[in-house]
Amino acid sequence: MALTGNAKRRVMRVEGRLSEDPESQPDIDINTPSPARMYDFYLGGTHNYPADRAAAKRALSKVPDGREVARANRRFLVSSVDYLARNGIDQYIDIGAGIPTSPNVREMARSIIPHARITYVDNDPDVVAQNRELLAGLDDGVKAIYGDIRYPLNMAYDPALRDAIDFSRPVAVLFVAVLHFLTNGDDPYNSVSVFTHRMAPGSHVAISHITSDGTIPGVISTIRQAYAHASAPAVFRLRKEIEVLFNGLDLVRPGLVEVSEWRAGNRTQENSPALRFLAGVGRKRINKPSEGGPAE
Repeated sequence: MALTGNAKRRVMRVEGRLSEDPESQPDIDINTPSPARMYDFYLGGTHNYPADRAAAKRALSKVPDGREVARANRRFLVSSVDYLARNGIDQYIDIGAGIPTSPNVREMARSIIPHARITYVDNDPDVVAQNRELLAGLDDGVKAIYGDIRYPLNMAYDPALRDAIDFSRPVAVLFVAVLHFLTNGDDPYNSVSVFTHRMAPGSHVAISHITSDGTIPGVISTIRQAYAHASAPAVFRLRKEIEVLFNGLDLVRPGLVEVSEWRAGNRTQENSPALRFLAGVGRKRINKPSEGGPAE
């Protein structure tokens, strides 16, 4: 797989970093807003600090239904894992896992497949520490490791991930509410393609992403400002740009839809949210591209 110049430089910059080596991980910074801790605040969690709460409240000032959007995104994560486990997927990589919240990937996957293997990955050392504390005492089929999706080759070939995940068999890679924290210079398309290139046919990718399509300009401006001084910016993309993230994959039904509408059953949303959030699950082709729309 050919790498762009930017991708090559990113690999070289972090060559040798080990996901389980605490000496190679950055210190915890409670004075810079963290997207993970801001998300924890949206969900009603308590693992956040004044800087996180101030930035999150700034975002909520123009998005009064922002907490419900966050909860809808969480429901998408849980629903997608439920779908994947019921279709036999027993390996999961949750990239940008965030602060531990229940229900989570482990709980949902193992409620269906008790031996499912789950690896939580995050580039926030606070998140990694919290996840490791939560997982202490569990079997080695569930682990939390440090990794930065801006450097996907380092992550995909990290010995800790290779020990946990068998890429010769189908795996689910979850990019839930994480790729919109990557700028175009960070190349989120390469981040996804590194994993889709490596994973076996029959594997799946789940993605949710904020979109500028249908989002009020004032909301976009407020959210950008709220994350301007955070550890990662908020990057809005067009629907057609988000669709490109699924290149080489067949979208399962219902396709790329509003995050609250993904396999929502009878649950409907009366009004369009101020912040548009799209979600979908793609399956790596086994034989040939499917015809006639999204896969089942």
